[in-house]
Amino acid sequence: MQLIKPPTSHFGQYYRHVLQQRFQLLKMASQISKKRKFVADGVFRAELNEFFMRELAEEGYSGCDVRVTHARTEIIIRATHTQEVLGEKGRRIRELTALVQKRFKFPENSLELYAEKVQYRGLSAIAQCESLRYKLLGGLAVRRACYGVLRFVMESGAKGCEVVVSGKLRAARAKSMKFTDGFMIHSGQPARDFVDYAVRHVLLRQGVLGIKVKIMKGFDPSGATGPTKPLPDSVAITDPSPDKIVTEPLSEQREPVAVPPAAPAGEEYAPPQDQGYQQQPESAEAF
Repeated sequence: MQLIKPPTSHFGQYYRHVLQQRFQLLKMASQISKKRKFVADGVFRAELNEFFMRELAEEGYSGCDVRVTHARTEIIIRATHTQEVLGEKGRRIRELTALVQKRFKFPENSLELYAEKVQYRGLSAIAQCESLRYKLLGGLAVRRACYGVLRFVMESGAKGCEVVVSGKLRAARAKSMKFTDGFMIHSGQPARDFVDYAVRHVLLRQGVLGIKVKIMKGFDPSGATGPTKPLPDSVAITDPSPDKIVTEPLSEQREPVAVPPAAPAGEEYAPPQDQGYQQQPESAEAF
């Protein structure tokens, strides 16, 4: 920004104008920095997740959470084998902390890594995808490995499961095999809330195989094994109230209800009598 030397008579107005310009520039800079911060946070989480996927694949890595406080940054690593993530006397977790701290330039003693065990391994799509990957690397047949994953997932309390393996399975030509069990939804907001999804790739001798695992969780009010809200189309049918069992004869005393006396039928349907006209009795002589 170029500043022009003001005349002495308008010295106060000039500096007021300069301060307003600087305030606007600072405001624009703060808006740009906020956008850049969101982008930087997303890149940080994606790169961190990719790093842990490579380093902790054998330990059953199932995701991570980042908590930022005013004093330090905490990274919680979810895995099925937490003891292997920690290592002997915490050596492995200290090595991972040093690597992350050096890569992302964290200050000294401002980063902490924790390991959290996955409670329900059968309901984690990432854990089952990694399990299927290592089964295929071990030489197990595709059908047997996929049906084993399906059985374990359904026994863990899932509502539905779908496993897709694509690539050169047997012949030279690539194909896709799909294994499903239970109930599965594919679209809408409930698909985001209830379905856990994971994709992995495994390099075999004949080529690369792609693995997709989808697990549909059920409704759980506690939130441990699934979402706390039910599906939009779910209908709850309550049991009827049980009949009252009478063990002893009971008598109830009720006050008699006062009923007004009814009018006689003759008086009710009698024609109105006119005072000036009296009906003459009919006699046999008239006929």
